[in-house]
Amino acid sequence: MFNGSETTATILLILLALGVLAWGFKRAQPYGKLGILAWLQSVVLTVPWLLFFGLLAAGIYFNIVGLLFLIVISAGLYIYLGKLLRAAGEDELLQERSKKLLNDQQPATSTETSEAKETKTVAQSPLLSQSKNAAEVAPIPEEDLKSIQEIFGIDTFFSTETIPYQEGVIFKGNLRGASPEEVYSRLASKLEQRLGDRYRLFLVEGPEAKPVVIVLPSSNDPQPATASQKALAGVLIVASIATTLEASSLLLKFDFFNNLERFPEALPMSIGIWTVLVAHELGHWWQGRRYNVRIGLPFLIPSWQIGSFGAITRFESLLANRTALFDISLAGPAVGGIVSLLLLLSGLLLSHDGSSFQVPSQFFQSSILVGTLAKVFLGASLHQTLVDIHPLTIIGWLGLLITALNLMPAGQLDGGRIVQAIYGRKIARRTTIATLVILAIIAFANPANPLILYWAIVILFLQRSQERPNLNEITEPDDTRAILGLLALFVMAAILIPWTPGIAGRLGIGG
Repeated sequence: MFNGSETTATILLILLALGVLAWGFKRAQPYGKLGILAWLQSVVLTVPWLLFFGLLAAGIYFNIVGLLFLIVISAGLYIYLGKLLRAAGEDELLQERSKKLLNDQQPATSTETSEAKETKTVAQSPLLSQSKNAAEVAPIPEEDLKSIQEIFGIDTFFSTETIPYQEGVIFKGNLRGASPEEVYSRLASKLEQRLGDRYRLFLVEGPEAKPVVIVLPSSNDPQPATASQKALAGVLIVASIATTLEASSLLLKFDFFNNLERFPEALPMSIGIWTVLVAHELGHWWQGRRYNVRIGLPFLIPSWQIGSFGAITRFESLLANRTALFDISLAGPAVGGIVSLLLLLSGLLLSHDGSSFQVPSQFFQSSILVGTLAKVFLGASLHQTLVDIHPLTIIGWLGLLITALNLMPAGQLDGGRIVQAIYGRKIARRTTIATLVILAIIAFANPANPLILYWAIVILFLQRSQERPNLNEITEPDDTRAILGLLALFVMAAILIPWTPGIAGRLGIGG
């Protein structure tokens, strides 16, 4: 049973969640059917957790099988509502395009030029509203700009305005094709036929929440790592080897740098940590090959506490769409997480009285996921003050921790890229800020653990920026990927969020 303060906190959190849902409903109403369907998607994902914690606060234990059953049902409803949402969105889009076509066909008055003539004139001209030379509008040669303008049409993208942008140009207008994928494919193909590999075409959402086309020279493509960057990557690998050995030795209750002769003792656990790190990077590389995306050298981030935080990984190619961004980003933590989970489960299965490691039973309260699995496999052993466990348990737990840290929805972390792929750049920007704020609060509330502050600083200075736009930024990943992304974020939370002493005591986790 919860104690009074925990019950109050849980009830307040539930009320807060209900308040957020009510606020979301109010915000969704002006958008009609589309808004309500989107709101219902958030409801079906939230209800299982509200039910679980609500019953737990009332003293009713809802077993993990029942919770998983509810999650599966909510995932199915989420996918179903997503299909309805897309169908409704397509209907609304068709209606909007029909209205625009009707407006385009209306005759002009004696004092006004028709919209069709005006947009055609602007589209064919390299100027915006002033009679300037094309070279002054954008640093693209006039002949190239004219060729680029010729790729547009009323059946793909009807260009109405040309705006200089960096070394290229932005085309505003109306998306007229059946789908963004089809439009992008046709426009990119036409551009390549006319100008070869000299330019890149991006289909992105503009500030007015309308699709725009951006054309940039291919010289702006991501570049391979320089010699100095490769050298830095090598130095970080060496440093991470040292920190994984040190972290392993500290777990074995000695200092590696003061006892170099005990290197063979620290090596097995260090290899275990490196197994997770390599598996993570191989996951990115595997999906990168699938989408023909070059994955740069990993810049490992050493850590004395856990060996390594993982790696900063650059894309050295442009990504085709948000689906590619999602798959490549998820593959790393998915493969690394599965390897870590297998190591953890193997360690729990091999644990017995007299195993080489002893940890306080409160150790298993530090993670909802790890504590739950430990309860399943170790049972009554968790009531003891000290629990004997196999070393693979520690390695698996460290691997899950590294995976979870990289799944945080911030910047160019895997979690941030996943959020950007599913929900877009605006939401990803907000989750980055929220993640940094939460980490800062936890770091100042728990100054005894420098790990959180260190990771917050790494994100703030090295990883806070978003990933560069994909070539087709408009098309969203499908519902299955959206569910997988949310599942990854839930797993991240389950790894990082600890059990409260009251809940842990009720479940028999910890002495």
